[in-house]
Amino acid sequence: MTTTNTNPLHKALYRILRPLARLLLRNGIPFSEFADLVKRAYVEAALEDFTDGRRKPTDSRAAVMTGLTRKEVKRQRDLLAGEHSGSDGRSHANRASRVVSGWVRDGAFQAADGQPAMLSFEGDGSFTELVRKYSGDMPPRAVLDELFRVGVVSADEQTGKLYLQKRAYVPTGDSEEMLQIFGEDVSDLVATIDHNLTDSQPGRAPLFQRTLTYDNIPPEVIVRWQQFAAEKSQRLLEELDQWLAPYDQDLSQSSANHSGERVRTGVGVFYFEDPIQARSAADSTLSDDHHQPKSLAGDPNESGIH
Repeated sequence: MTTTNTNPLHKALYRILRPLARLLLRNGIPFSEFADLVKRAYVEAALEDFTDGRRKPTDSRAAVMTGLTRKEVKRQRDLLAGEHSGSDGRSHANRASRVVSGWVRDGAFQAADGQPAMLSFEGDGSFTELVRKYSGDMPPRAVLDELFRVGVVSADEQTGKLYLQKRAYVPTGDSEEMLQIFGEDVSDLVATIDHNLTDSQPGRAPLFQRTLTYDNIPPEVIVRWQQFAAEKSQRLLEELDQWLAPYDQDLSQSSANHSGERVRTGVGVFYFEDPIQARSAADSTLSDDHHQPKSLAGDPNESGIH
């Protein structure tokens, strides 16, 4: 087997798996459980992503591709069939996010200055109408309780009207909604990278993928940088939302000018921060003897937009 230090894909995978392992351990997921999920993902990818245009791969071909036995492939395929039959395709987090986005963007729920208006719970132009327009059959009280819980919405003490404290719905902690967003975000990023690595159709541009990184920033700058990056990123996402939302067939309630087919698309923005420790002589010796990853501090390849 090729070692992690010589195979570029292995190196990239290790960098992905290291923080993932930390999250799994924090949430009490043992390796055996993770390994079973990996088997399931291998089987689903083999069966769904490698068709020849006429029919899906057989269990035997999936076994050859994945290195699993045909018995294990069938077991995982049966598990996948049960999971897909019970999926409703739309999460509570997605619905709450639509409500907040509508409040920020829709002129019917804005004040004269274009900012999100203070809303009564019921009546014309109320929070209840907002939920019905952007969240379908979700009970308005349940949506409001969730937005209260995460600090997105508050109620005015004198009038009782509701107002936005944050312009985006972001669940807190390791909640079910936050973990679902984690799965979606990481999956979308990996899918974009995979597309850019493998899709070489002539005349077709790669999907947009950029990162801004500097690795020698003094700690006293970080708080100001966090605030600046968050404000600019939020403004960018709201501008993109303003452009794309009118084309959403669920929100526009009209598909007369469209084919009826559906495409899921979007743009993701995330902030990262990783303190870099200066290596001691002992650390340097460990790196040489035991093939530990070297510190990236001062690496010019880690600076700028790439």
